[in-house]
Amino acid sequence: MIGYVCKYTPIEIIKAFGEDVFCIEPEISSYENAEKLLHPNMCSFAKAIVEYVLQSGIKNLVLTNCCDSIKRVYDVLKDRVEFIEIIDLPRENTPEACQFFYYQLETFKSKLSKRLNKEFDEEVFRSQVNKLIAQNKHSSFDIAIMGARAKKELVEFVCSTAGGRVLNLTCSSERLCQDDVKFDGSLESYAKVLLSFPPCMRMNIKREFIEENSFKGIIYNTIKFCDFYSFEYAKIKEKSNVLKIETDYSQNANEQIRTRVEAFVEKTLQKATTSKSISNKKYFAGIDSGSTSTNAVVIDSSKNILGYCTVKTGFDVVSSAKLALSKACSMAGINEDDISFITSTGYGRISIPFSNIQVTEITCHAKGARALFPSARTIIDIGGQDSKVIKIDEDGNVLDFVMNDKCSAGTGRFIEYMARVLELELEDFSRCLNFSEDLTISSMCTVFAESEVISLIAQGKRREDIVRAINKVVAIKAISLINRVKGEKDFVMTGGVAKNKGVVLELERRLDSKLLIPFDPQIVGALGAAIIGLEGS
Repeated sequence: MIGYVCKYTPIEIIKAFGEDVFCIEPEISSYENAEKLLHPNMCSFAKAIVEYVLQSGIKNLVLTNCCDSIKRVYDVLKDRVEFIEIIDLPRENTPEACQFFYYQLETFKSKLSKRLNKEFDEEVFRSQVNKLIAQNKHSSFDIAIMGARAKKELVEFVCSTAGGRVLNLTCSSERLCQDDVKFDGSLESYAKVLLSFPPCMRMNIKREFIEENSFKGIIYNTIKFCDFYSFEYAKIKEKSNVLKIETDYSQNANEQIRTRVEAFVEKTLQKATTSKSISNKKYFAGIDSGSTSTNAVVIDSSKNILGYCTVKTGFDVVSSAKLALSKACSMAGINEDDISFITSTGYGRISIPFSNIQVTEITCHAKGARALFPSARTIIDIGGQDSKVIKIDEDGNVLDFVMNDKCSAGTGRFIEYMARVLELELEDFSRCLNFSEDLTISSMCTVFAESEVISLIAQGKRREDIVRAINKVVAIKAISLINRVKGEKDFVMTGGVAKNKGVVLELERRLDSKLLIPFDPQIVGALGAAIIGLEGS
């Protein structure tokens, strides 16, 4: 068995020697070995390859020199595996480049023959290449995944969410011929076949196949510690409907990426995931299962709010959802059996077995805020685990959204943590509105910000002034998100942090606009979920 990592790997040559091949899809729990051999800030995919090869005991490996990180992988592994080869990949598909690539393939063939001590089977080779060419059929796709190598898990999730009409154009894509290439059985023509694949962005080749497809949306995948792909993202983000995400190749599930992808598909294709049929009853419920609180709302067929409730999420997501729904129904004066349709949203939405449909909080907050404030155009949602800004049109459709990047800075957790340092209750942050000294906390990181707060305490600064500095840094983080979506009036603020008058005031100063605050800002997502259930039924 010979492992490879790049779609340009000449696997048809390997198979012509009677060898099996497999594409390495590294799934690791830590970089324990790799970080001893590579710099901590090395591309996470490169580190994952090293870690996976060493852990799995892979003996034979073929690489391509697509970037400096992969060259470094070769340097690290060349004395740690039995056979490893790195193939020079040209950056163009000119006649000269094809000739260069042909020489590379010829050299690789010779080295492999020597390594395996086997004869090259010309008939198998021609059969494999013809099979490769024959399977490439152009068709129409709704969404493309572009950028850096996408994990198989990510591609499968996007396909299932979008209904299958997804084209993977990253390094891990299907080996897809762009043109009607001709193959005469020679290595020279085989080089042209490989170079007809949709090119890696590092190549100086026009992406004709990409440009000819009118994708409704593009999910642009980047890899942690690899900034190269950000250059292409910067070029296409102004021209296309694009969502940028980041992969780090660890086994840890990233619920934020899941939420972003689902919200992007909902926005792009105007669809949600239905799971159960409905009845003809007239009450509708929405459940927002968040990281710190679970909210439930019950409405009637006229979208009137009959009951609502907020409880702590705790360890058991399902129990919290049941409790919140039960209390909302009690407030509404109805039985749970009277509910016609239940929509779940939030991080725990897929874990609620009794919901009829799951919709992301992006779509639900947009729908809920629009129902409460028809003039709303930008929603600022700061919850316990994340903060997000959503831009909508006059009909409440999501135009754009952005979320904080895997960091608690600017969220409710950040404020909770600082409250413990200052020995205050969360409610005190709304009371400390008068300040005498304009202090500044420079770091957005919770850990570093704590150090700054401790330093301010040691300097004898007033607690009120420190609280104001904390509220200010939360507002500054939110403003950066607002600017990224080009937020416009009217601004609606949702989430638990909307109850913090200090943060609200700091935001209003910077936006030069009054914020619209719902009567209970924590239930807006659940309200939107209930309305989506009503409208979809």
